Amino acid sequence: MIDAPLHAGQLLTLLIIALALGLDAFSLGLGIGLKGIRLPDVLKLGAVIALFHVLMPLAGMFAGHYVSGLLGDVASTAAGILLVLLGGHMIYSSLRGEAVQSFDHRSLWGLLVLAISVSVDSFSVGITLGMFAANIWATILLFGLFGGLLSIMGLLLGRKVSGNLGEYGEACGGAILLVFGVLFIF
Repeated sequence: MIDAPLHAGQLLTLLIIALALGLDAFSLGLGIGLKGIRLPDVLKLGAVIALFHVLMPLAGMFAGHYVSGLLGDVASTAAGILLVLLGGHMIYSSLRGEAVQSFDHRSLWGLLVLAISVSVDSFSVGITLGMFAANIWATILLFGLFGGLLSIMGLLLGRKVSGNLGEYGEACGGAILLVFGVLFIF
């Protein structure tokens, strides 16, 4: 799994999925930024989210590689169904208007809960990518980069503007995952 070659199509797919997952981090950051956040906290939260966007898909990829060995030929269909469900849930959550949870991002517990909550999707996608034996280094680097940068962008933008922009970012990310899931199934 670790030595999987990286092709242009796989790189493009990983970039799009990393962007989709990063949009979820962006929406969380935007919501927190709208409530007010100091610049050192922006950098700290962005770094922790980036770290979890590396660790969660890494764990998911190893789990997916194991599951792929168990499922055999139905692995791509199972992976597609997982992406469809995940994308659908992201769209549903954004349409319901679920508010950003009120955790104190300055405490260790609050920081970890926020980072894990926005990175759980990365674990699920990591399972799917592990089933397809995606290039592990490209995956974790892109997921970490996009998760960290987009969360920082959301936090900084949230400091400057107000409104419900975060809901649209999560819905867009969910739609991208949903489309990839359908493509994997068919």
